[in-house]
Amino acid sequence: MTDSSELPPAAELSVEELGLEELLERYAMLRDTIQGLETEREALGAQLKAALASGEQAETDLYRAVLKVSRRVEYPLERFREVFGDAAALEVATVDRKKAEALAGAGDLDAGRLRELGVVREIQVLTLQPKTR
Repeated sequence: MTDSSELPPAAELSVEELGLEELLERYAMLRDTIQGLETEREALGAQLKAALASGEQAETDLYRAVLKVSRRVEYPLERFREVFGDAAALEVATVDRKKAEALAGAGDLDAGRLRELGVVREIQVLTLQPKTR
């Protein structure tokens, strides 16, 4: 494999310059690197959330870690099916809240009943606040 530090940015790479196999190798290396970094970020985020939830504070010269509450509306599948039927449940079960709301907006579902059916779930979101504000 070619050392990635010797390669130009991806936008400048072409099949003619590297060959298809080398492009695939670089793509796979970048994908694996990104996935590894995302896994590490998630683990670090979980540790930070736990520490902040227990009252600790975390900050660097540039950032302060803050836990914020985010709310998300979900529709319990069984209740949704009871209210709107199997066909509507099948239509939205594999998609998400936006699909159900789109059907309500189009008049295919009763928007008022959909609102009543919604369950708001709170999740904690880790955010970094720049200290330069």
